[in-house]
Amino acid sequence: MAGFKELDFNERRAASQKAREDALAKLKARPPVDEAELARRRAEAEAREAAREEKRNAAKQARLEAAEAEKAARAAAAEAKAASAPAELTEAERKAARDAKYAARKKRKSGR
Repeated sequence: MAGFKELDFNERRAASQKAREDALAKLKARPPVDEAELARRRAEAEAREAAREEKRNAAKQARLEAAEAEKAARAAAAEAKAASAPAELTEAERKAARDAKYAARKKRKSGR
């Protein structure tokens, strides 16, 4: 079995030049893309972008509608809470309620 032969500078340069020429030949061998194909690709890309934009707009509109619905629900809940809340008691009514609470507690403690 033969050992590894290290390439000198000129051999490496020649191999590099051949690789460049092969790549250029491969690139030149490709058939050119015709204008109809380019137009079709552009149209497809524009259609995809339009669909994405439509989807974004629909999602944005749905978010806005959801936010408005939530705001309306909160306002309705606040209104219902305000309607169901008892009116403010006067000072005399608060004093009477407090006295009744104290009397009930005193009665419970004395009944033991």
